[in-house]
Amino acid sequence: MASINGRQRTHRMTVGELSRRTGVPVKTLREYTDLGLIYTLGRSASNYRLFDTDALWCVHWVGELRSLGLTVAEIRELTTAWQGGDGQPTGRRLAQLLDRSRTRLEQRIAAQQQMLHRIEEFKSEHQADLAEGDFCWAGDPRCASRT
Repeated sequence: MASINGRQRTHRMTVGELSRRTGVPVKTLREYTDLGLIYTLGRSASNYRLFDTDALWCVHWVGELRSLGLTVAEIRELTTAWQGGDGQPTGRRLAQLLDRSRTRLEQRIAAQQQMLHRIEEFKSEHQADLAEGDFCWAGDPRCASRT
């Protein structure tokens, strides 16, 4: 390990090794790097992206925030605010983004509950037809020949 700015560094990793260690696809890691979501050491003489163990932490937290429903754009917004110091505390910004994620999730749940209700209404309305096992849609011209 080398010491840089008083910090101990571990060995350098390529994007392939970072992918193997995190289980995140290389394509996704490249996208995250291009968006500034993952700490990078830059590129090697052969132009490979290089990372150290700090990148493992970044990938973990991006994954954690994604699992909480934040979009990549929202994570980038948070990262940009933190790096740029826009005056708003990062914790407060994260709380706002989590509230936004909660609202989106509640809307999806409501839509799914509405669909469940529609399924039950449909089944109730067409109970006899469904029990026969040969359902014909009302007005289907192919069903007219069966009656």
